[in-house]
This record gives sequence, structure tokens and C-alpha cells, in this order.
Amino acid sequence: MDNYVTGAVIRSLRERKHLTQEELAQQLFVSGKVVSKWETGRGFPDISLIEPLAAALGISVIELLNGSCIQNNNRAANIGKSEFYVCPVCGNVIRTVGAAVVSCCGITLPALEAEPADADHAIRVETVEDEYYVTVPHPMEKQHHISFLAAVSDQSVRFVKLYPEGSAEAWFRINRVKAVYAYCNRHGLFQLDLRKKKNAAP
Repeated sequence: MDNYVTGAVIRSLRERKHLTQEELAQQLFVSGKVVSKWETGRGFPDISLIEPLAAALGISVIELLNGSCIQNNNRAANIGKSEFYVCPVCGNVIRTVGAAVVSCCGITLPALEAEPADADHAIRVETVEDEYYVTVPHPMEKQHHISFLAAVSDQSVRFVKLYPEGSAEAWFRINRVKAVYAYCNRHGLFQLDLRKKKNAAP
């Protein structure tokens, strides 16, 4: 596969169908914010959504995929601001430090943009001796699941790959961890800033 559906194609076809981002999102059981990310090149629809997306837009899957590759523009960053990339075709997860152009399955990938953890993607952190026990109360179904958890410090990134039918949980050493991330294959990357959490504690 040389090409994957682009944001410009999704937006053009959505507008041709006279659908708002929210109306398209409702048909796909995702949020309007997720559709906005697709259309602005800040994310890709998961491969499981390609067929229903094509149906919602009134075209075939092949027509939908007949777009052009997306080039991402990454920011230079230190390890504490590492970027994550997820291939929507094979699910491969890639992490970089600093500027990079990342591709997988012939697709140039954009860096994931983390949203604050919300009610549907709550990241729970419990301190047990010198470790954080991280859990996310989220479905772990084949079509909708948490794909990975990661803990980022100013010195390292610790990463745990998760799989459908398993548990959305992981253990991380506390040492210098500043933020914990959870990636939902349908809704994207979510972050819990532990520095804010500590500052808010009584």
C-alpha cells in the first residue's frame, strides 16, 4: 500500500455529502475532535474504520484510499518530549527523540498529539513502594482497545505494549516520571501529567 486516506480527501468527501464533522463522527462512533484530527493531518483513522468511513462517505474503500501521502512536520525536542507514532495499518508503535520523518507500511506518519486524560480514557496511577501501578478502565476489544501505556521522564521512556482481551495495566518505576500516556486505537493518545497531579495534592 503506497497511499493511505488523507485528511484533505476525508474533508472533501464529507463536505460533498453535506455532513458536519460531528455528524460523520456519530456514524463512526468516534468524537468530532477525532474527525478534526484526521482532516488536519494530526492523525489517521484506524484501519478498522476504513470500511465504515468509506460507507459513510458514499464511496468504495479503494476510492477512499486513492489519496496522497502526508508529510509531517515535527518539532525538535528532548527525551522528556518524545513523540509517538502509530501505524494505522499494522499497529506498529514508533517513538522518536527530536525531529524525524517516520513511515510504516509505505505511509508517512504524523506525530500523535496527546489530549488530557478524560472520563472515557481515565489514567489511574497508584503508588506501590517505588513503582507506579497504572490502569485504564477501558474496553479491551479487538476493534476498540488501549494499545500501549508509556511513562516518560527527563531521562527515559518506558513502554508497555497491550493487546485486545488483555488488561490495560502496567508497572513503572517512579524514578523521575513526569507523565503517563495511554493510546486508544480509536480515539488517540491521552496524557496524565503527574507534575500537575502532585501539585494538586493537599
